[in-house]
Amino acid sequence: MTRLRRCLLLAMAVVLGPFAAGRVSAATPPRIAVIVGASAPRLALDRDTLRDIYLKKIFVDKEGHRLIPVNLPPESPLREAFTHLLIRMPDNRLQDYWNRQYFQGVSPPYVLASQQAVVRFVASTPGAIGYVSACFLGPDVHVALWLAMPGGSSAPADTCPESPGH
Repeated sequence: MTRLRRCLLLAMAVVLGPFAAGRVSAATPPRIAVIVGASAPRLALDRDTLRDIYLKKIFVDKEGHRLIPVNLPPESPLREAFTHLLIRMPDNRLQDYWNRQYFQGVSPPYVLASQQAVVRFVASTPGAIGYVSACFLGPDVHVALWLAMPGGSSAPADTCPESPGH
């Protein structure tokens, strides 16, 4: 089965699965999967904790393991949606925040080139946390938190690339 077909089938299952079970209405918004490595301890994440991890206010989990948040490139629609949904800061204010943090020795999250790269990095790096569209989920990662997009959002949270090389 090709990567594209697998992504499309998984996206359909994620989007349509709740409809088949009769649990949600047609107004169910798309979701962003916040992922950790499959071998990582299960994290109990909520939005506020995840926000603090991504703003590097929290560096370690309760057991003392280092947390490594990763981002998609700034031009990524999924990153834009994730940042808007989670961080809730205008871009200029967020840039000012990171400028101040940098001079205190705190760097922003790593930026990886693609959702495939995020999955590979998270799967192979202890403590890594990332976010992807549902079609990129696989056996090497598990979902620590689902972030629902606000109703009417046009962000492609549950869409998959047209080609595997995207």
